[in-house]
Amino acid sequence: MFEFFLKGGFLMWPIFLCSVISIALILERFYYLHKEKIDISEFFSQIKELLMKGKRDKALTVCRQNGGSFGRVLSVGIQNHRRNLQHQEKVVSRIGSSEVRNLEKHLRGLAVIGNITPLLGLLGTVTGMIKAFIKIQELGGSVDTSVLAGGIWEALLTTAAGLSVAIPTMVFYHYFEARVDNIAVQMKDAAQELLELFGAKEDEPYGI
Repeated sequence: MFEFFLKGGFLMWPIFLCSVISIALILERFYYLHKEKIDISEFFSQIKELLMKGKRDKALTVCRQNGGSFGRVLSVGIQNHRRNLQHQEKVVSRIGSSEVRNLEKHLRGLAVIGNITPLLGLLGTVTGMIKAFIKIQELGGSVDTSVLAGGIWEALLTTAAGLSVAIPTMVFYHYFEARVDNIAVQMKDAAQELLELFGAKEDEPYGI
């Protein structure tokens, strides 16, 4: 295997480096998003129930300890519940945007790797083909077909390597992107519902 790697030329090394970075980013995102994996609907129902019972401190504690990004957004909303609606929306929107950015962290890196590795592979193939045809010219065109075929498949190794890195990288990129979008939508809906709850109950003594 390593022999094939070396035959691909020097551009195999940046492709290999991209593969290592891609694996590291994928594992890191899996770990981070796993920590964020909660049943948002059930969690929010629990928080609403605590708030309706007047247990604001308990709701804040649950948000901070068990809610991850979603809990941090709710906790800010709860802490600012006595402010006017415009201020609440501004604060919740700001912390929500910050949490979404954390969820999206490193996704751009995956996208870059997924886009440049096929280009690196194509560049390696083009340079390899150029070398092959230069060799043909030097030999006056009298080249054995098996020798020519060997030079071509060696040139194509970089394209194969680039695609082998790019395809799974882009699959994971879109997978993570979909998960982040789903979390962001649920987070936005829950935050809006929380603000509406405070607005509907602002004149009722429910203790929050």
